[in-house]
Amino acid sequence: MAKSAPQHGQAGLVVFAKSVKKLSAFYARTLGLEVLESARSHHLLRGNGYEVVVHAIPAKIAREIPIAKPPVLREDSAMKPSFVVPDLQALRLAVVATGGWLKPDAMAWTIRGHTVLDGCDPEGNILQFKQKL
Repeated sequence: MAKSAPQHGQAGLVVFAKSVKKLSAFYARTLGLEVLESARSHHLLRGNGYEVVVHAIPAKIAREIPIAKPPVLREDSAMKPSFVVPDLQALRLAVVATGGWLKPDAMAWTIRGHTVLDGCDPEGNILQFKQKL
């Protein structure tokens, strides 16, 4: 068995955003994170063992990216971040309130001691949320 690396920081995610403010609000509310740093180019959010940096896409490029309501899933992404949350029903309220989307409860599955649901942030980035059984 491999030896684990010393814990010097938190698990992290950098997400590039058309709207830093909107995505920061989503991740702060859904994951219970606090905005520790706020600049025009990025927001740093941290809490509950996570660190999320929401980084602005340059305006010239962002103008060319359409964001639909509800958001169109970015299914061609090679990554799907996964987050453990205390309560999927409370999460659902936070996701909807901040412009994201979560699959219906009937589409949840159970694996390795967790109930799991996929969803997306307000810009269509696919995420997975897990609640411990």
